[in-house]
Amino acid sequence: MCKKERPILLDLVNEGTSEMEKFQNEVIRPIIKMQHNLLISFFKNYLQKRKIDFSVFPEKKKRSKISSVFKTDNNYKNITLGFVLGQFSMDEYKFYADYSSEINKRILQIIQQRIKDSISEL
Repeated sequence: MCKKERPILLDLVNEGTSEMEKFQNEVIRPIIKMQHNLLISFFKNYLQKRKIDFSVFPEKKKRSKISSVFKTDNNYKNITLGFVLGQFSMDEYKFYADYSSEINKRILQIIQQRIKDSISEL
């Protein structure tokens, strides 16, 4: 088992960046990047379990299917959120608890875009 470390993403936070954006760029994005392989594997497994042959879809249909999963499957979304939330420190969790709805939305948007950008890995 390998120990994962959050990558350091530079130049994402500027002066005047809101607290929410700062949290997104300093906490959420590095966690999502660190969890990339897990997120891709989980999506592949999702397709497999539902017997969806993604390989036959044209690019536009693949993107549409990814969006559809993120819109309609709450169980999938909740597990995906868990991959990120489970990496929070106590202080990060305290901030998250105050703004969970907004942060969940941001996490899911970033992951959805990441999966779309990684279609070739599916």
